[in-house]
Amino acid sequence: MILKPEPLTAEAFAPYGDLIQTGADPMIINYGHTERHHDLANLDLSEKEGKAIVSIFRSNPLPLPLHLKIMERHPLSSQAFIPMGSEPYLVVVAPAGEFDASKLKAFIARPDQGVNYARGTWHHFCLALNSRSDFIVIDRGGEGPNCDEAELPEQVEIDLSAMAEILAG
Repeated sequence: MILKPEPLTAEAFAPYGDLIQTGADPMIINYGHTERHHDLANLDLSEKEGKAIVSIFRSNPLPLPLHLKIMERHPLSSQAFIPMGSEPYLVVVAPAGEFDASKLKAFIARPDQGVNYARGTWHHFCLALNSRSDFIVIDRGGEGPNCDEAELPEQVEIDLSAMAEILAG
């Protein structure tokens, strides 16, 4: 199976969670020196007395050509990834519920876009593309298992041939 990424937009990503990026109507705070782009993601972290935790994930690019083998989901919470650098990254998702590889979708995320995977959304682990990349991750800490994995039934190759065009907008 070959998967071709598309641009990451709020509308296209809505079935899987929230796009985290600046918007058109910020609140002006700090005496006019700061724009606050407020309440950008539906963080869902309190199941089974969970609490919000903030981590930094350092992701190394996988070798090219890019082949995916494992997907994961978090049944007790959402999980937000916010890039800290200037590199694009890859987002691969499938709807919540029983894993169905035929419903995989891939997006190219710009460095100014974060994602918040909704509870139960299948996703590939963080995929740096060009170089080692850091991400602030907001997810659930607490009791109970909160990561399920599914092996892909066939090799999935990501076709990155249109990445430059996607990033050019």
